[in-house]
Amino acid sequence: MQLDNQPIKRRSTFAVLFYINRTKVRKDGMCQLLCKISIDAASEQIGTKVSVDPALWNPTTGRADGKSRNASEVNRAIDRLTEIIRSHYERIRRDLGFVTAEAVKNAVRGIGQKPTMLLALFREHNEEFGRRVGIDRTKETLASYENSYNHLAAFVWKEYAAEDIALRSLDATFYDAFDLFLRTERGLGIKAVHEHLYRLKKMTRRAVGQGTLRCDPYRDLHPELPKRKSRHLKSEDLERLLAEPVADAELQRTRDWFIFSTFTGLAYADLKRLSPEHLERADDGSQRIRIRRQKTDTESVVPLLEVPLRILEKYRAERTDERLLPVCSCSKLQPLIRKLGAFYGIEHLTFHMARHNFGTHITLSLGVPIEAVSRMMGHKRIVTTQIYAHVTGTKVEDDMRRLKSDMSSRPLELCEDQPTEKSRRRKYRTCKMTN
Repeated sequence: MQLDNQPIKRRSTFAVLFYINRTKVRKDGMCQLLCKISIDAASEQIGTKVSVDPALWNPTTGRADGKSRNASEVNRAIDRLTEIIRSHYERIRRDLGFVTAEAVKNAVRGIGQKPTMLLALFREHNEEFGRRVGIDRTKETLASYENSYNHLAAFVWKEYAAEDIALRSLDATFYDAFDLFLRTERGLGIKAVHEHLYRLKKMTRRAVGQGTLRCDPYRDLHPELPKRKSRHLKSEDLERLLAEPVADAELQRTRDWFIFSTFTGLAYADLKRLSPEHLERADDGSQRIRIRRQKTDTESVVPLLEVPLRILEKYRAERTDERLLPVCSCSKLQPLIRKLGAFYGIEHLTFHMARHNFGTHITLSLGVPIEAVSRMMGHKRIVTTQIYAHVTGTKVEDDMRRLKSDMSSRPLELCEDQPTEKSRRRKYRTCKMTN
């Protein structure tokens, strides 16, 4: 007897049916043998290359009657295809934990054989990503995905002593253990952990899209992300960087790229591909940069101030048709930036700080409206600009000082009406009620 509080287990249905379409008879009088796979109320049709004499076909048995040559060929084909279908059905159910008619059909036809293991799926993703590098993907992003794969492979080997793990085995326990592994074994910070967990989630979404996972086990899990904040230099550090020269030739160039980005707000990827076609002359005769950001594909329009103009002139002799500045690769620039920071006594200096400097020191703190800053930095939303363009305490004090000065030069008079008898009575009643 079924108890009321016990769930009723639904049994999966699976059937294979062979048939012919008598309305589509070929010129030789034969019909094509067709197969219908039905699983849980969903069905898929598979056509075969087998021809059937309609006079021999028995729709009740789903086979050809008699022992003629055609009947024998048809029935052997039915037995062989039935065995193949059932074999794929059992394999898919064993590998994925569920099976669909479409998955069985694709397996029979030899298409859509997608990885059922996590690291194999990750490798497939990276191979596809690599083929798009130089088109709409970058080598740097590919390297970051390969780094995520290496962390994941190391975790699977340490935690499970295996070279891979089935997608169907992924659960919250795996997610939490990988999170802990990244923080402890790998010593990564919150932002790096967020990136690697996000890419794990991307793999499970990919698996759902390919039909190798029925549902995403991490759909409702959101990696912790540190609160975004402006990472600009202190004013005194920026002034020292601008005023004090450096003797080393490589560090001189690195300093020039950093200063150029500080005065234009260009990210490294956009600075590296900056070319003559990105320069234009404004109506007032001044020069400016007009470029579409590689990261967001939004337009950035930045007036060229004296400092970046001098840097462009300094490297004019090295200019090519493709690039205005001979900026080195990202892998070479990163250690140079750290050396530059050590030379000037600036801890944890990164190249992206230059972009934050532009939003804070060069624009907003000097009174440039945030809407203009957003346009120059190529932001899609002004909320992003509010993070980059950090309003310092000095800026607030200056604005309030200016406001007080303006108000003192234009004194405002406040009109204060004498209370009427009616308002006095209303006030008296209110006081009486509160008491």
